[in-house]
Amino acid sequence: MLNVSIIIPAWNEEERIADCLTNTIRQTVTPHEILVVDNRSTDNTCTIVEEFMAHHPEAPIRLLHQDEEQGLIPTRNYGLDAATGDVLGRIDADCMLKPDWVEVVSGIFTEDDEAMGATGPVSYYDMPARKIALRGDDHVRRHSYRADNGQVLLFGSNMALRATAWKQIRGEVCRDKSDVMHEDVDVSLHLLGRGLKTVYSKRMVCGISARRMYTSPASFHAYMKRFRNTFETHPEHWRTHKSEHTLYIMYPWLHVLYPMYQKLLEVRDINPAERMWFNMQSELEEKDDLQDM
Repeated sequence: MLNVSIIIPAWNEEERIADCLTNTIRQTVTPHEILVVDNRSTDNTCTIVEEFMAHHPEAPIRLLHQDEEQGLIPTRNYGLDAATGDVLGRIDADCMLKPDWVEVVSGIFTEDDEAMGATGPVSYYDMPARKIALRGDDHVRRHSYRADNGQVLLFGSNMALRATAWKQIRGEVCRDKSDVMHEDVDVSLHLLGRGLKTVYSKRMVCGISARRMYTSPASFHAYMKRFRNTFETHPEHWRTHKSEHTLYIMYPWLHVLYPMYQKLLEVRDINPAERMWFNMQSELEEKDDLQDM
């Protein structure tokens, strides 16, 4: 089995970084390394990571600092360049990986020698009806999150690259100094431009926050425009379906529901990230029990 590095770019993520790291070390297969790449955080992100490392000395966690330039892309690149694994998993600092995520990712690339990039569905752990939302997200990503006659686009919160593939496109990926593009779609199109295969697995599950849906309408619209901007930068690529149309439909409802649900979680003193991990762990254990029977 190929080993898997996990790269986590971080900027002012004190609220969720400990939960994120907890999920990365509670895996059915231990990751090769976990690289937290801090990018000039002004909160307690680094302190929390250092304390987590002190409490889990057996965990393969390293805290790196990318201080030369502010931004996700240079921070992401710094982490991918520093990683030493066969496969480079890239998630966000508020992501909650399913307990078998590393095992699934390793299996994807081990079983398919041609796979150079992989992605999967996500579930919003801080919103209700998570299982229904996961099925819906899976449907959208399988059918519309595509380009060039059905080629898979990678999603930055839940993606992995073969290390050799990253080396091929490392010098080509857009720097996006104006910060108007989707960096994960850009990586995907550079892979496709080189004829490298990207794959989708419904078993590669990651939990993410729905906080993006609570931004202002103007901010949300600017975020959605990144899809168009990215494809305009790559005119040789095209897409049939525009998945942002689905997000536009969801936005008004989630924008209202998100703060209401956060208040409910606060009143009940529930950590949604922790709850999601325990639920997924229980599902895996039940599945193992059934297989043993």
